[in-house]
Amino acid sequence: MKYSVSTLYPNAQVATNVTAYCEAHSQPLPRHLAEYHDEIDTTRKDAFYMISNFEAQYLIWFGKMMGVKRVLEIGVHVGYSAMVWAEAAGKGGKVVGLEFNPEYAEIARKSCTKYGVDNVEIIDGNALETLPTHTPTEPYDVIFIDADKLNYHNYLETVLARSSPDTPPEKRLLRAGGLIIADNCLRMGMPADSSDANPYRFPSRDDPASYFDDDDIAALRKYNDTVQGTAGGRLYGFVMPLWDGVNFAKLLD
Repeated sequence: MKYSVSTLYPNAQVATNVTAYCEAHSQPLPRHLAEYHDEIDTTRKDAFYMISNFEAQYLIWFGKMMGVKRVLEIGVHVGYSAMVWAEAAGKGGKVVGLEFNPEYAEIARKSCTKYGVDNVEIIDGNALETLPTHTPTEPYDVIFIDADKLNYHNYLETVLARSSPDTPPEKRLLRAGGLIIADNCLRMGMPADSSDANPYRFPSRDDPASYFDDDDIAALRKYNDTVQGTAGGRLYGFVMPLWDGVNFAKLLD
């Protein structure tokens, strides 16, 4: 099809059915991930913080296709996406997560133990403080950003500064050719269209996932703009308009 805008989804019913069809015809999630997602979804009011099962299917497929073995996650929540990346990296791989909320970090650790996921390490503390001093044993293949939106740009700047071409390979955060993946980069479509035509401009008090701050939207625009045009030609980016938007950027140097 020559048009960029899809005509497959004229209404919510078709969109739901097409998504379900794609989920059913993609590699299924391991049972422990599906069970944990359901556990979070049915027991926690903040379940909207986690990625969807469909996004998890994609990240596992993508990670395995790219041969990802080392992942740094900025923003862990209760550990679902860390366990997803652990599946993508495989038994010989390693996932390190930075989590600000000590309650979330502890739940993530206990859940990894419960489901037999032994290749995840969670580091407590504010990522604005832990990221600049974090020194991995070897550079990461992927850095996955899914934390506070206001600081996406700060995380990006730190990663770029600590992965510069003149940094010795053993001291880099992200290897040359590695990927920076930012979740929620389209936040309810607001960075692209914040007009009255976007119903999420008027959030529902019954849906906490629809709440956002105008500063968050401005920060996401800044992040997307930086990846695309003001990172000194160091990044090669692509924005995927699925889920809540995912920004993929390859570090070229």
